[in-house]
Parts: sequence; C-alpha cells; structure tokens
Amino acid sequence: MAFVGSRRPTGYGRRMARSLAGAAARAGLVVVSGLARGIDSEAHEAALAAGGTTWAVLGSGLDRVYPPENAGLAERIERSGGCLLSEFAPGTPPLAGHFPRRNRVIAGLCWAVVVVEGRLKSGSLITARLAANQGRAVLAVPGPADSSLSEAPHLLIQEGARAMTRLEDLIEELPPICGARWARQGSLAGPGGGLEEEHPSDGKPGQVEGGERGRILDIIGHSGATLDEIVSEAGLDLPRISHIIFQLELEGLVAALDGQRYARLGSY
Repeated sequence: MAFVGSRRPTGYGRRMARSLAGAAARAGLVVVSGLARGIDSEAHEAALAAGGTTWAVLGSGLDRVYPPENAGLAERIERSGGCLLSEFAPGTPPLAGHFPRRNRVIAGLCWAVVVVEGRLKSGSLITARLAANQGRAVLAVPGPADSSLSEAPHLLIQEGARAMTRLEDLIEELPPICGARWARQGSLAGPGGGLEEEHPSDGKPGQVEGGERGRILDIIGHSGATLDEIVSEAGLDLPRISHIIFQLELEGLVAALDGQRYARLGSY
C-alpha cells in the first residue's frame, strides 16, 4: 500500500499519514513510499513505529540517498527487515527527471495508492494516474476545504477515487484474497466481527471488471453518451459507473466532453 503526498504537509496531513500508514502496517500490509520529505517520511516512520514492514523507492542510486537527512531513516528501514529499491545504477544522482520514474515503480509495487495532501500540479497526481494506468486502486484523504494542499485529493475524489479516512476504506479496493485473509485473522473486523471475502462478481467499487468496463465502453461509443444515458443502459448504480469512468479516463480510454458527456478514444 503506497502513501504519497506533499513534501511540505500540514500538521493535519502528517497526522493522517501517520495514522493510516501505522494502521496499515499493523494489519500486515507493506507500506511503500519514496523516502522524500513530508508525507513519504511520515509513512515510513509510522510503519517502523508500528513494527511493520516498509519499502522505500529511490529516484537515485542506492548509495545516493535523497534527501541526505533521510539517510538514517533509510538505514532503519533496512535494519527492520524492509528494503530500499531503485532502478538506477549506483552513483546516479537524484535528478528531477528521475522522480516520475520512481513514482511509476511505487505505483506498480502496490495494490493501492493513497494520496495525502498535494496541489494540482504535484507528483502525487502523477503517481495516482500511473497507478490507475497499471490497474491499481487510487484513494485520497479528504482535507480542509480552504487548504491548497487539499486540491489534489479533492480532485481525485470528485473524479471517482475513494475517499479514505480509515483503513477499512481500503478493503473493497484490494483483491479478494486480501479480504479473505483479514476475515480469517480478524485484523480489520467490522460490526460482524470480521470481513467477508469479496468476490469479483460482487460489483464492489474497487473491482473494475472487464465485463462492466466493456459494457460502459460500448454504451459510450466513439460518438459519445451522457452520464444519464450510461446510467440508464448500464444497469449499474451511479457511484459504480463514476468509478469505472474515472479509471477509464485515467487510462486514456475515455474523454470527458461538455454537458457530462463522454466519448471513447482510440480503438479499445
């Protein structure tokens, strides 16, 4: 489970990152981030404090930890049984162009990516789009309406990403095997004392299936369709349709038009 966000977070952002990452680590999830200042560091620290496992993906060679002040954190991650990863050769400096590549690796390693604070033009949004393109779930932590650092998570939520305020919000976004594991262990027990195993046919918001995707793409067509038309013909509820359309947009398969219309792109 990846946590990404602002390098200069607010106190609220730091608190939420620590709370959620700590809960994830205690539930047995590996917490992944990029060892950057801010939200990344908070997520790694929370996982270590919880006695869990955390992985750090670098935008430089493994011998060129960046930022330098996180060298001690990197050593503690390694000693705790976590790991440092990089696709760059030893000695490679932390150049600006390396970090989008690092973000791609972060997204690909995880079942879900959680965005905690970020502006509209931020690396957090890049990571969210990379995650959606790789079939990963995207979640966002809602923030104060008057904070500029709420722009990225609020945009993602408006476009269909799941709002995350507690670890339980993640469950429907994970593969069925994870839900089954937690149901057996009771790690994230709900009102009934445990989580039920989720099946792909359940139609939960995080599980976008080929059949539903294909149905919505057929309805939209290259000439386009309104949201009302899609809802009327698809036989699915609005939140489910919005979630699927959001993923299709991030994957470049559908484009939003004026008047809540959507059209297919390419030959898919």
